[in-house]
Amino acid sequence: MIVRIATFNAQSLFRRPKAFNLPDVTKRNEVLADFSTLVSLLNLTTYDAEDRTRISALVKKYRAHTWDPDNPPPIYINQTRPGKHSSLFKEAGSWEVGAAGRGAWAGWAELVREELDTEAVRNSGRVVDAVDADILLMVEVEDRLALDRFNQQILAGVLGKRQYPFNMLIDGNDSRGIDVGILSRHPITSIRSHLFDPDPERPGEHLFSRDCPEFEIELNGTPLVVLGNHLKSKFNDDPALRLAQAKRLAEIYEAARERTPHVVIAGDLNDDLESEPLDVLLDTGLRDVMSHSSYRGGPGTHGKGDRPQDKLDYLLLPPPLWHRVQHVALEQRGIFWDPPLPDVKRFDEVTSKIDSASDHAALYADLDL
Repeated sequence: MIVRIATFNAQSLFRRPKAFNLPDVTKRNEVLADFSTLVSLLNLTTYDAEDRTRISALVKKYRAHTWDPDNPPPIYINQTRPGKHSSLFKEAGSWEVGAAGRGAWAGWAELVREELDTEAVRNSGRVVDAVDADILLMVEVEDRLALDRFNQQILAGVLGKRQYPFNMLIDGNDSRGIDVGILSRHPITSIRSHLFDPDPERPGEHLFSRDCPEFEIELNGTPLVVLGNHLKSKFNDDPALRLAQAKRLAEIYEAARERTPHVVIAGDLNDDLESEPLDVLLDTGLRDVMSHSSYRGGPGTHGKGDRPQDKLDYLLLPPPLWHRVQHVALEQRGIFWDPPLPDVKRFDEVTSKIDSASDHAALYADLDL
C-alpha cells in the first residue's frame, strides 16, 4: 500500500476578528473604537440612564444582542446566563439594557471572528488538494476548530474536494495560537502531548515553543507515529532553545521507536541541515527525505528554495522506513515570487504575497507500507 506523508506550514489557518478584515480603514477604526467604548461602559460598576442609552445604541448599531449564523455581527454580547434576572438586556431579543451594572449580568463583549474564507486560505486548500496526502502534518493552525473548518468549508465546500475523515490538534504553548495539527485518511488512535516538558535551562518554563505532539495512526496493522514539530523560529532567534528542543525531540523519537519501528518526524524545524539541531536528530539514524535518490528538486523549502539555508521543513525517516520510499517532491505553486521561478508555474489564483498560500512549500514522500 502506497501512503503519502506530507508536511505543510500553511501560515494562514487563523480565524481573526471580522473588523480586522474590513477594506475601509475608516470603518475598521470605527468598529474598533466603538468596541473599546462598549467594553469600557460595560465594565462600569453601576449603569446610570446615560450609560444604558449609550450601551443600547452601540448594541443596536452592531446587532450585538443576537446571533445570526448566516451573517454574524462584528461585535457580539456573549452572555453565559441570559436569564430573566441575570441578563444585560430588559428582555430576550431586545437591545435595551436592563441590568443595573457590571455585577448584575454574566458575560462579555467580543469581536466576532471571520470564517476561514480568504483567498490565502483557499490557496492553502489548493496546495493541500494538489499534494493529496494520506497523512498531512499542518503547521501554524490556530486551533482544532480552524483545522476542522478548513477541512469542511474550504477543501470540501469552496473547492469541492475530498475532505479528511480525521483531524486533530492540541492547543500548544504559543499565545498567538500557532499550533501543530494533523489531517489523516487513516484513524488517529492516540495522541501524546509534550506541552509541559520543562526547559532544562529555564526553571519553570516550558521547553517547546508550541508542542511536540505524538500522533499515532493505525496503518495496515502497524502503528505509525508522527512527531509533529515547529521548533523555535529565527525571529527573535534563540539557537540554544532550538538546540534544546531538538535534543528532547531526539529522546521522544527514541522512546517512540520502542513502541513501533514506524516513526516519522515532520514539520518546520526552523534550521538547515548544517545546523546543530539537525546534527542532533540525524545522529539518531534519521534521514531527511530530500536526500533520497528519488528527489529532483532544489535544496530548500522556504521562499525560492534555491539555497541550502532555505531548508526549514522536514520529513525525517528511520532506517526501517527509508527503503520504503518511492517518491519525494515539493509542492511550490502556492508561493508567490517576483520575478517568478522559471521552472515553477504558480497557481493562477496566487497573484501576490497577500493571497499566497504560504512562503513554505509542502514537502511529501510516498512510502510503500
